[in-house]
Amino acid sequence: MTKFTSFCSVCLLIFTFSCLSMASQSTENWRPKVLITDKRIPESGIEILQNKCEVIFCENTSREEILSKSKGVDGILWATHSPLNAEALDAAGPQLKALSTMSAGIDYVDVAEVKRRNIPLGYTPQVLDNAVADMAVGLMIAAARRYHEGRLKIENSQWTGGPQWMLGQDITESVVGIVGFGNIGSKIAQRLQGFEIGQLLYTARSEKPEAKKKYKAKFVTFENLIKKSDFVIIAVPLTNETRGMFNSEVFKKMRPNSVLVNIARGEIVNTNDLVEALKTNEIFAAGLDVMDPEPLPADHPLMSLPNAIIVPHLGSATLETRSQMSTLAAHNILAGIAGERMLAPVP
Repeated sequence: MTKFTSFCSVCLLIFTFSCLSMASQSTENWRPKVLITDKRIPESGIEILQNKCEVIFCENTSREEILSKSKGVDGILWATHSPLNAEALDAAGPQLKALSTMSAGIDYVDVAEVKRRNIPLGYTPQVLDNAVADMAVGLMIAAARRYHEGRLKIENSQWTGGPQWMLGQDITESVVGIVGFGNIGSKIAQRLQGFEIGQLLYTARSEKPEAKKKYKAKFVTFENLIKKSDFVIIAVPLTNETRGMFNSEVFKKMRPNSVLVNIARGEIVNTNDLVEALKTNEIFAAGLDVMDPEPLPADHPLMSLPNAIIVPHLGSATLETRSQMSTLAAHNILAGIAGERMLAPVP
């Protein structure tokens, strides 16, 4: 072997080790890119992601910005109800490794399309159950006791008083029907135990043994529930089956003293039919944290009804709940990128 050949061999060996070292160093320094579609999410989730990732934020949360900034990212924390569909996935690109919403409801997600592309998908169930259940009970009380109408009386100098003035509905000894008995439905049932209600009814895809054992709740058909309940609480997800399930025909079958509470999704209720039912006193009142459309225009007919309690989709809007949702969504993203099982994968 000549000195030149020997020298070249040594150089090749050094070059090989140098390349391996650089590759190892490059891998160690690699940080996945994650898009957060709304920079206003709680800091708890942001900090978790920033410790491990290069985080990109959307400034104005427009769909155009989301689609533009998602190009080439490894993960997306989808903190918006804008459709998460094939268009959004195409915009991100084939390298996308993880998605997580910051919600329990995922009706705006094309789950089938996400799964078809084998992209891990997470969401944030359960951490918001208590807050949403609290909202449901609050709306029950507010609607039954005519809080909004009472405030209007004061504002219009119509506070007259008297033994028959502004009478509301009692929760004690009433029949309460819960449509849907998942995590949130069961949390609502738990809270109602302290109100000494007369009977608790529920309807769901199937009978829940724990409902009877824990809360003495009776499994009935939807038809029976709406006919017998003084309070009807909607706690089902929005699906093709539940979309528009509360309409004029249903309101006609409800009791005239009944109160409708919706903490699920606005599109489960036909808004025009609800307005008519409230106007004509087919039902007593409604308490709505969700509605269709959202945001609700200030001049919408619902806003003119004294027997409608309207809250702008604040069910999970507590400091602790939103922080937990942000944290869970961030951990979902990190697990998905790492190829591990998410803490809360969409089933």
